Amino acid sequence: MADNVTILRGGYEAFAKGDIPTVLGLFDPKIEWNEPEHTIYWPGGAYHGPQEIVDGVFARIPNDFDGFQIEIRRMVASGDTVLVEARCRGTAKATGKSLDAQVAHVWDLRGGKVVRLQQYTDTWQFAQVTGITPKS
Repeated sequence: MADNVTILRGGYEAFAKGDIPTVLGLFDPKIEWNEPEHTIYWPGGAYHGPQEIVDGVFARIPNDFDGFQIEIRRMVASGDTVLVEARCRGTAKATGKSLDAQVAHVWDLRGGKVVRLQQYTDTWQFAQVTGITPKS
């Protein structure tokens, strides 16, 4: 079985190609996905299950951004947890402003499947660039 860093690297590569079915194949059916509090995709709590993630995050990104990409800076594993330092980049469709935000993704895997994600980012920048007022 591939190690967790290799699994996630493949997931980021699939996401970059728009291959969402491959990304979703990495998720446990009961995955818990936590967007940063008060960011534009935060629903006020966690998303549960792949379909909520598609509806709440993956389907919205192409509506909000042109050229959205995640640039991996570093991946560090400790047991079943992988920390990813990255940057999110793109151009907001509504404003034409450029996004260049630091992000950290903390992934928990079990048996080669993602069971939890906690994401951290510059919530102010996402709101300013998109013009979307996040939930409070």
